[in-house]
Amino acid sequence: MLVNAKPLQDGFSMPAEWAPQQRVWMIWPERTDNWRDGAVPAQQAFTAVAKAIAEFEPVTVGASASQYDRAQLALDYPGISVVEISSDDAWARDTGPTFVSNGKTVRAVDWRFNAWGGENGGLYASWDKDERVAAKMAAVAGCDRYAADFVLEGGSIHVDGEGTLITTEECLLNPNRNPHLSRADLEQLLGDYLGVSKVIWLPEGLYNDETDGHVDNCCCFVAPGELVLAWTDDPANPNYERCRAALAVIEQSRDAKGRELKVHKMPLPSAIYATEAECQGVEQVEGSQPRTPDEWLAGSYVNFLLVNGGVIMPRFGDPADEPAQALMQQMFPDRKIVAVPGREILLGGGNIHCITQQQPMP
Repeated sequence: MLVNAKPLQDGFSMPAEWAPQQRVWMIWPERTDNWRDGAVPAQQAFTAVAKAIAEFEPVTVGASASQYDRAQLALDYPGISVVEISSDDAWARDTGPTFVSNGKTVRAVDWRFNAWGGENGGLYASWDKDERVAAKMAAVAGCDRYAADFVLEGGSIHVDGEGTLITTEECLLNPNRNPHLSRADLEQLLGDYLGVSKVIWLPEGLYNDETDGHVDNCCCFVAPGELVLAWTDDPANPNYERCRAALAVIEQSRDAKGRELKVHKMPLPSAIYATEAECQGVEQVEGSQPRTPDEWLAGSYVNFLLVNGGVIMPRFGDPADEPAQALMQQMFPDRKIVAVPGREILLGGGNIHCITQQQPMP
């Protein structure tokens, strides 16, 4: 059922990601102008992520009618179910709903979606199927739904569940999202739809992040009053100044409870580029994002997912994999840390957090 009020009016807010979850949602990849070699390597990578999550909680994967049987076969695993949902691409964090709770029931917020920029930098020419994904997921979940009349992607926000939201100016204030809305307008809307009272604005996300700097690739809450921030000490890394600018904002900020924020510095992997062969495996279609071997890929260990009792994080075959996993265990001592290969997902433009969306317990 579509609810005409706003979540805050009804006593709903977005829980932190570490709150207990009912399930995680994913979408089966098939877009051959984004995923190489007929999307088969991506499907294998998504399957590995789904199976890792299913060790902790149920996973529901939306697949198109043409891919349903293939997805069902690959995902025939305890705790994983496949439902028929058409989509333009497989980024459940951004096209799926954001779930909110009042402590008794869960509802879905259905944001507007324009493929990360619409006609001004969007990553594909048509996104009409993606615009309907959130409503379909809400229906399958049996959740009432709020329809927000402004563009927002789930990867552009993180919350602490206690009134604080973190985002980037690069994304939310980008004129290719909501040019008619000011910072104050957006803060009001984020409060209305997510129940937050404090917004922390980082200047930018990671360099060459094709989402225009989603915060879930560079910084997120790991506990009330605690953040993890992607970090490099290499002045030659194009993220060097970006990380420091973000830290400067965080150090001057307080959360909604008035607390100073503790920051954990998560090392970034070494420079990652696609190979010539990987790029050649992607179909070239007018209106879609080109893939070239000279393009810096925005790899990050911050793009992880919290699940019940666990953390699913990417690894890249990089020297930073081990210290990144060690820091993750330090931040989440009571959770099992599972590192899953992330390169194939990164080749498509994101990582584990981008391809998943948690549905909290009431």
